Amino acid sequence: MMRLHFFVVLTAVTLNTSGAQSKPREHDLKLPIGGTPGRLDAITDVGGVEVGHTTLISGSGTLVVGKGPVRTGVTVIHPRGKNNADPVFASWFALNGNGEMTGTTWMQESGYLEGPIAITNTHSVGVVRDAIIRWEVSRKNVLQPWWLPVVAETYDGGLNDINGFHVKTEHVLAALDSAKGGTVAEGVIGGGTGMVCLGFKGGIGTASRTVTVAEGGFTVGVLVQCNFGARRDLRIAGVPVGEEITDLTACIANNSPLPAGMARRRCDAPSGASNEAITLPEREQGSIIVVVATDAPLLPHQLKRLATRVALGIGRQGGFGGNSSGDIFVAFSTANAKSWSTDSIAALTMLPNDRISPLFKATAQATEAAITNALLAADTTTGANDLRVYAMPLDRMLAAMRKYGRLP
Repeated sequence: MMRLHFFVVLTAVTLNTSGAQSKPREHDLKLPIGGTPGRLDAITDVGGVEVGHTTLISGSGTLVVGKGPVRTGVTVIHPRGKNNADPVFASWFALNGNGEMTGTTWMQESGYLEGPIAITNTHSVGVVRDAIIRWEVSRKNVLQPWWLPVVAETYDGGLNDINGFHVKTEHVLAALDSAKGGTVAEGVIGGGTGMVCLGFKGGIGTASRTVTVAEGGFTVGVLVQCNFGARRDLRIAGVPVGEEITDLTACIANNSPLPAGMARRRCDAPSGASNEAITLPEREQGSIIVVVATDAPLLPHQLKRLATRVALGIGRQGGFGGNSSGDIFVAFSTANAKSWSTDSIAALTMLPNDRISPLFKATAQATEAAITNALLAADTTTGANDLRVYAMPLDRMLAAMRKYGRLP
C-alpha cells in the first residue's frame, strides 16, 4: 500500500462534484486508450448519477493512533440522485476477494441495488454502513423495513491513522447530502485520499465511454478508488510507463529513526545512495474498487457480465489481482425505472445479448481511463510517519508515450 504529501492541515473538508479540474485528464491529452468519452468523461455522464466526497486531512509527522496524521475520507455514488429512491438493477464481481463490499448478498439475490454506494478505508466500513442507514431512515425511504447498504473499502494505513477511526457519521452524511451531478473531483479526495496506485499517488478517478448510435447510443461510466499494483507493471495505452519512471518511489521525508518494521529510503537520498538499500523489493498489493454505471437496459445477469469486464481494463493497466488485493466491482443500470413497484407486473426492456459486446469494450476502456485519471489528478502526499508518495510526473509520462510512438 502507499502514502501522501500535504503539510496543509485541514479538518473534515467536504468536497462536492462541482468545479473545474485543475489538471489535464486522459481525454485532454488524447491518450490512445480508445473509445469515445462522454461530455464529462465521468460516471456522471450517465443521467441521474450523483457523486459526493468528504475529505479528511489533518496533522503531520509521527503517527499517534487516535490523533493522526489523518489522510482519509468517504466517497458516495447515488445511482438516480439523492432525491430518487427508486432501486436500480445491479450485480457485482470479485476478481480477488481480499477486501470488503457489504450488501452484495442481497444484491445478488434480488438483482437490485437499493440506495447509494459508498467507498472508504478498510476500518471505516462499519460506520459508513450505519450512517447510510441513518440517512435512509431519516428520509423515510421505505422499500423494506431494513437496509443493507453497499459499502466498499481499500486500505490507506500507510499514509493515514487508519486505527484512529476518524471517519464519523457526520462525514458520511455530508458526502451523501453534498453529492451532485456534473464534474467529479478526482485524485486525493474522499475515500481515495490516502490511497496509492501502481507505485504513484492514487485515489479517485472517473471516466466514461459512449457507443455509437447504431450500437444503441448508450453510455458506460466508471468510478474507481485506486490503491493497487506495482510500479514496474504500470501501463498506459500499452506503454510501460512504470519501467520508464523507476525513481520517485515512496520515501520518508525526515531523518528521524525509522519506526520498527519500516524499510524505506529517505526522500533526500540521491538514487543509488547507500540508504536506498533499506527499500524492500516492490510487491503487488493493495486494492481497487470499481463502480460501473450505464443507461443501457441491462438485467442483473447482464450487469454481472459487465462487471467482469472491469478486470480487463485493470489488466490493460498492469493489474493482475494479486493475493493481497481486494479487487471488487459493482455495475448498475439506470434503465427500467420503477420496476420495483408492487402495484403491477413490471414491463422491462432488455438489450439482446448479441448487442452487448460494445458495452463490454466500453467498460474495459473506461476503467483504464478512470485509473489513468486518478493518477493524473493526484498530488504528491506526505502522511503518517512522514511517508511520502509521489504523484506521477506528467512530463515524464508523456515522454514515455512519445518514445513508444503512442503520442505525436
